[in-house]
Amino acid sequence: MLGFLVRLLPFWVREPLLIVVGSVFGVRIEYMALDEKDWVPGVIGAVFLVATALRVHTVVKALRARRNPAPAAAGDGTTPDTPAPAPAPQRPAPAAPAAREKEPNAWGQAFAAVAVFAALGAAAFLGPKLLPSEAHGTPHAVSCPGGQETELPSAYKKSPRTVTGAELCEALNTPDLARLLGTPTETATGASASNNTAPLTDGKVALPEAKVEFDTYTVNVAVTYNHLSIAQYVKLMDYGNEIDVKKAEVLGRPAVFSSDHTMRIEIDFGSGGGSGGPVGQGPLARTLAVALDAKDRGGYYEITVWSTSGALPDDDVLLGITEKVLPAVPERTM
Repeated sequence: MLGFLVRLLPFWVREPLLIVVGSVFGVRIEYMALDEKDWVPGVIGAVFLVATALRVHTVVKALRARRNPAPAAAGDGTTPDTPAPAPAPQRPAPAAPAAREKEPNAWGQAFAAVAVFAALGAAAFLGPKLLPSEAHGTPHAVSCPGGQETELPSAYKKSPRTVTGAELCEALNTPDLARLLGTPTETATGASASNNTAPLTDGKVALPEAKVEFDTYTVNVAVTYNHLSIAQYVKLMDYGNEIDVKKAEVLGRPAVFSSDHTMRIEIDFGSGGGSGGPVGQGPLARTLAVALDAKDRGGYYEITVWSTSGALPDDDVLLGITEKVLPAVPERTM
C-alpha cells in the first residue's frame, strides 16, 4: 500500500523523497553495523546506499534532459532544419488566448520534498536515542518506588536530616550506572528502596537502603547514621570476616574498601509448604564505605557490588560509581 502511494507522487517529489529516506536509512544501518561489528546490517545498508545512488543518477539525467531538450520531429515528417511553407495569412483572433499555465519548477519541487521529509530522515536517524527504549527492542529502565508508600520509622522523624531509601534509589538509578559497571548494553531489571533501622539499636538509628539490579551485577547503597567513624570501622574489621581491606580517600573523605560474602537463603516450596532453609554463604561482594563528612565524625555510606557468578569489577569501577552517586544524594550529614 505504501509503495503504491509513493508511485502516485510526481517524479520530482517521489525521487528526492526516496533519495533522502534511502540515504538516511543506509547511513544509519551502516553505523549500526560498524558499532555492532555485524556484516549482515552492513550488506543491507550497502543495498540502501546503492539504490539511492542509482536514483540520484536518474534525477541528474532527468535534469539534464529538461535543460537540453532533444529536437522533436514535426508532425508532417520534416525536421526543424527544413523550412516549413509559409502559412496563409489569418484573421487576428478577437480575443487574446488564455495564458499558458506555467509548468512546475523541478528544482522547487525537489527542494520542497527534501524540506518536508528531512524531519522524517532525522527522526529515523535519531530515533533510537530519542524514542523510548521499547521502540527498538530494549526494555525500558525500571523506576524507583515512590517516597510516600510507607510511613517512616521514628528514627527518621527524630532526625529530619536523614535521607530516605527513595532518595538513595533516585541517586543510584542513574542512566550512567550500567556504563560505570562496564556493561553499557544492560538495562536495570529491578530497583528497590527501604527505610530500615540498624540492627541492635532498638530502632533508634536510621539505615536507609536502595538497590538496583542488572543481569550481571547488583548495586546496593546504604547510609548508617550512627556515631561510628571510618577509623573505628577499620579497627572492627580486624574482628570480622572482611578480606582485602584497603584504605582510601573519596571526595575528600576517609574511606575503606573491603570484601565479604553475601548471605544466601533457600526456601523450599515442596508438598510440606514453604519453609526456610539454612542460611548459606552467597557470592562475594565488594564494598566501599565512605564517611559522611571529611572530619569523619560518625556515620558512613556503603556502596556494595556483587554478582551471582561471583565475579567482581575492579575497585576503580566501584570508586567511579561512588563519585557519581554520592554527590546526587541530598547532603544531610549529622
